[in-house]
Order: sequence, then C-alpha cells, then structure tokens
Amino acid sequence: MTKKPNVKETEMNKLEKQFDEFDSQIKEMTLDRMNEAPNQEIEAQTKLSQKEIQNSKDIFLKPKRRVSSKEKFNEKFRQDYEFQKETVHFIAENKEVIGEAINLWTKPFAGMPAEEWIVPVNTPVWGPRYLAEQIKRKYYHRLTMKQTTTSADGMGNYYGKMVADTTIPRLTAAPVSDRKSIFMGKHLF
Repeated sequence: MTKKPNVKETEMNKLEKQFDEFDSQIKEMTLDRMNEAPNQEIEAQTKLSQKEIQNSKDIFLKPKRRVSSKEKFNEKFRQDYEFQKETVHFIAENKEVIGEAINLWTKPFAGMPAEEWIVPVNTPVWGPRYLAEQIKRKYYHRLTMKQTTTSADGMGNYYGKMVADTTIPRLTAAPVSDRKSIFMGKHLF
C-alpha cells in the first residue's frame, strides 16, 4: 500500500483559499459583464474591390425550408417587422470554418414562420435585414487565466490568477456599398 503524502494543513488551507477566490471570480462572470468584454479584431476574409462588387451577379437568398407558426402576429410590432424584412446587401463570413456556407434558422417575430437559411460566404448576397443581423450576433466569449499581481505590501508581491475574457465573432455580416464615393462612411443595417 502506498502512504498518503504528508501535506501540511497550512498548504491545504492556502489551496482551499485559492480555489474559493477562483470560484468567486467565475461567479462574478455575468452575461452583462461578458458583453462588456473587448471584441477581438479579426481581419476580413473577403477583400473585394468596388469593380468586383459591381461585376458580381446578384444573389437573392430565399429560405430553404419554412415551418409555420400557430401564434398570431402582434400588430404592435408591424413597423419593426417592416423594417426588419427589408432586403439588404451584405457579405457573410464564417470565421470558425473558413469557406463553409452558413446554415441557420431564423424566427424574428412571433407569428412568423421559422425559416432555414443557407448563406454562401465571402460573396455579396441580398437577404432580409433580420438574417444579416442574426449572423452578426453569432459570437462567443473566451475565458483565460492570467497571472497578475493581486496585492503588494512591505513584505513583497503576491501573485494570483484572475479570469479575463474576450468576445470572438464566429460569423460576421458586413454591409456592401455599391456607391462610388471615397467619402462613403459607415453604413449600418
């Protein structure tokens, strides 16, 4: 039989204290706090010139499949619905699996059917605004451990681990502008 290692109680107390601090840091990670995390800058995959955009054929997206809804549409949201269903020109990118088409379901309002979409990537397409906005909302948070100074006193520095996070986009949808102006500015959906 092997003997249990002789561990001093003070070391066990230190480890228990570190674990409790780590546990409290994880519990502080609320969704609001995560949404305040800095976005990781990722270079765009698609670099099309204005001439390439103008010469590309127009691709209008239609849902692959629709599943009807038994709910009634709430007429209070009619104005929002009209805005969200407008057709916009955008380029979708898949940051996780580069070059793979995006397959997703949408249902922006109660009473609307759920729709399955297959969106080609790295090419200009036309689709409803709610589809482009849903693609832009696809991200995740990366949690990392960093070695930082937790406190310092006259005796020296004490080091501990602290949880930090970043927001990383999985999918993106960038607007396409057909204008020939060097003063275009940013267009939002």
